[in-house]
Amino acid sequence: MSATHPVAARAHRNALQLTPQDLVTALNSKLGAKIVAFIAGKTPSTVSRWAAGQVTPDEDALRPLRTAHQVFEMLEAEDSDHTIRAWFVGMNPQLDDVSPAEALRDGELREVMAAARAFHAGG
Repeated sequence: MSATHPVAARAHRNALQLTPQDLVTALNSKLGAKIVAFIAGKTPSTVSRWAAGQVTPDEDALRPLRTAHQVFEMLEAEDSDHTIRAWFVGMNPQLDDVSPAEALRDGELREVMAAARAFHAGG
């Protein structure tokens, strides 16, 4: 799937338009605060403060979270939330058997996006 595919383009735009608070709140509801904290490399209590609007995450924390949201929304077009959560935490052969959540935490954003596109395409 190319980056110009309508689902991917819409997911990208939507991830960029969310405020940090709304982004974290959406991810908490989709993935859970523990996974969001893991991706951001922070504690669940920090993520809770972000969701409450008490503190704003910095760009280093926002970058993988925006990618996570973009991926989740792209995969939502075809898969259930349960399947997508399992994809985020499971070993992924496209990522050398690292989970997408771990790869996001480690800054491998492009690699995770490529793995998500492959999964979305049925691979």
